[in-house]
Amino acid sequence: MDVDTRVTVRSQVTVPLRFPDGFQATAEVLTFHGLADGKEHLTLALGDWEQAVLAPAANGTGPLVRLHSECMTGDVFGSQRCDCGPQLREAVEKIAGAGGLLLYLRQEGRGIGLYSKLDAYALQDAGLDTYEANLALGHGEDERDYTAAAQMLGALGATSVRLLTNNPDKARQLSGLGIGITEQVPTGVHLSPANHRYLAAKRDHTAHTLVLPPAA
Repeated sequence: MDVDTRVTVRSQVTVPLRFPDGFQATAEVLTFHGLADGKEHLTLALGDWEQAVLAPAANGTGPLVRLHSECMTGDVFGSQRCDCGPQLREAVEKIAGAGGLLLYLRQEGRGIGLYSKLDAYALQDAGLDTYEANLALGHGEDERDYTAAAQMLGALGATSVRLLTNNPDKARQLSGLGIGITEQVPTGVHLSPANHRYLAAKRDHTAHTLVLPPAA
């Protein structure tokens, strides 16, 4: 499937970033016209991203890219029930150093929405894992679709990328949408007292590339 070339950059603005641990970076935040799902997804362009986008012509690699699905509880409030906040922080630093793009996708709770995600948390407290809880609520295990992400990359000329992820589904979807994956770069393992079971479910159920210690 070819990326939709009708998608264009709508705006670009410089935003200085500062994380709670003091790490700082500068991002060029881009918005888009014509995304397939009509949502307000963002791209944070970091480091020498324009040169990195041009790199495939020189050495066949491409920019370092992270598809980060919005997680209000983890990204904003520092919830330890997931690893989203630490993954976001890690990705910004790695991408700023290498040159590339962080796509911030408005797909809360694997696409089921914030309220449903919190309902799923309650079911997890009752014994279900993260995927079983979504199914029990009448949703798919993972409803995220990365068509808009592929469109954003295509609009920036990033048709060949190094993908920062532990999730093989992201690589499969992007490849099917015409984005070449030259390398899959794993993220760190961000273990907390509250998220071991959540991470183990991702490893065991959807083949995330995670190496975890035994549960306490």
